[in-house]
Amino acid sequence: MSDKRATTYTDLSRPRAEFASRADYLEHELQVMSPKRWRPNLPGRDYRFEWEDLVPGMAATIGKIVMVAAIVGAFAAPLGLSSEFVIENVRFELIIAAVLFVILISGFLNPSANLAGTHGPLIPLVPLIVASGGHPMALGLLVGLFGFLLGVTKGGSLLARLTSNGVCGGLLLYLGFIGISGQVEKLFTWAQGFDKGYMAFVVLIATVVMYAWLEHIQKRWLAIPLGAGVAAVIALAMGAPFEFSTQPGVPNMNPAYWWGESTGWQLGWPDWSHFVAVLPFAVLAVAMWSPDFLGHQVFQKISYPQKTERVQMNIDDTMMAASTRQAVGSLLGGGNISSSWGTYIIPASIARRPIPAGAVVTGILCIVAAIWGYPMDLAVWPPVLSVALIVGVFLPLMEAGMQMTREGKTTQSAALVVISSVIVNPVFGWSFAMLLDNAGLVGCKDRAHELGKGGRWIIPGIAFIVLCAVMAVIGMFPGVPALLPAFR
Repeated sequence: MSDKRATTYTDLSRPRAEFASRADYLEHELQVMSPKRWRPNLPGRDYRFEWEDLVPGMAATIGKIVMVAAIVGAFAAPLGLSSEFVIENVRFELIIAAVLFVILISGFLNPSANLAGTHGPLIPLVPLIVASGGHPMALGLLVGLFGFLLGVTKGGSLLARLTSNGVCGGLLLYLGFIGISGQVEKLFTWAQGFDKGYMAFVVLIATVVMYAWLEHIQKRWLAIPLGAGVAAVIALAMGAPFEFSTQPGVPNMNPAYWWGESTGWQLGWPDWSHFVAVLPFAVLAVAMWSPDFLGHQVFQKISYPQKTERVQMNIDDTMMAASTRQAVGSLLGGGNISSSWGTYIIPASIARRPIPAGAVVTGILCIVAAIWGYPMDLAVWPPVLSVALIVGVFLPLMEAGMQMTREGKTTQSAALVVISSVIVNPVFGWSFAMLLDNAGLVGCKDRAHELGKGGRWIIPGIAFIVLCAVMAVIGMFPGVPALLPAFR
């Protein structure tokens, strides 16, 4: 019995006072935790709350409001729905995600599953989905079905294992650079809208100096809340326009309202034609999950100390959680498209905190923001939004990518990912580079010989062919018309 007690978190955890630094204490917490998969995990018995959990909680809440608003807004615009509809659906989504999935699954039932966030790379395709006769519920249900099947068969973790450091590092570099470029452009566009373009320059320079200082004092996990605060103060001091407009309240929680023919989405319930229209997009959305989830897992591994495998994100569990969240959320009336929650897992990794405690904090903050209303206005304000995403997501992604491509011939594979992603998109870049890298045409040839026929050619080849076929059908190759007329 004594040996069994010695392996529990309660017995192995030690007070902060016994460690030379707080960093040592946090690392020890990660090493002694042993979360249970799909069984109850309780605060105090299986994990503790620390004030560092506020960092990913705040970052995730800001990111969630922004990303869901972008997805729902992309659906609403071609459907002729108002901005008030978008705000109400976002508030509805925040409560669904917080209560049913963030707190319940990642906080208590499976802390190895990262929070189910929003599928940002799919946002540009939403107008095409609507134009093709797609329906938000039909898309959500198919994404949930395909994602669950991939998670149950452990296909996501298999593709992750077949992705080399060079390919993954190149993907992180590309996503980080593109993300930073996009946010810088958006910030300047916002500032120039009221003839103060120099304001964006001042905010960005202050952000770079702040980030360098936090790196120097080894407090980089404070980048999101401190960066957002600095950006807001500077922008307000320089006369940027801002006002609170979202009133406190509770959104309509009735699915019949959201899927009514004259209320909510004003689309009614989907029929078989809607499912046919969104099928290629659902396949592509789930295919995008593997490189996205892999990037988050790798960043967590790089940020955590050794002997912390038990608390690291499980790709297959995350896929099943995201799939379930997607199907349930769509049935209830939400417009979100799920993926791994990057604005949570990246700040949590930097702060060296495990998933469950921060998940509970995130869920509570999402509920508060949804009901209170006013925090939503501040979270989507351009200086706060752009700076939070730059320092909390995209800069860390670039750093992780650089770290993964420092040794051996990984730079060859990384460069191939970047240029292929620029030519087409990250999904093509990842699958194409993985095929060539595993075949031994680029990168480390010794690694290729260890993979066997399945890992070298068969699985990467099938993944590449399927993805290319889907992208060709819906017209995602530059200069090449869609194969099906409905998507042209």
